[in-house]
Amino acid sequence: MSREIIATDKAPAAIGPYSQAVRAGNTVYFSGQIPLNPATGMMIEGDIATQTRRVFDNLKAVAEAAGGSLDKIVRVGIYVTNLGHFATVNDVMAEYFHAPYPARSTIEVSALPKVADVEVDAIMVLD
Repeated sequence: MSREIIATDKAPAAIGPYSQAVRAGNTVYFSGQIPLNPATGMMIEGDIATQTRRVFDNLKAVAEAAGGSLDKIVRVGIYVTNLGHFATVNDVMAEYFHAPYPARSTIEVSALPKVADVEVDAIMVLD
């Protein structure tokens, strides 16, 4: 099976040796997105809701570059440095996803790249 690398300038460039996403067959595997401004590559400022919106905007851009949309995402992994943000992250996710929702895990971690408070990765299946 061949791999297709997905890249768009509408989402932040990778900050390490990885791709924004990789398509294998009809499945697209997204690398984790943190709240980076795609134009500058810098962390955005703001509360957890603002940061989470930036992350989902970045994921949306990568999904579209792969020929899909957030509606095609089947699994989301959310990593937060404070599980106290769980309710806020849920509320923001509900702005981007609609029933039937993707499968999801939410995990508290001790740290994220660039001192981000939230990171999200995903898996998308295209028709």
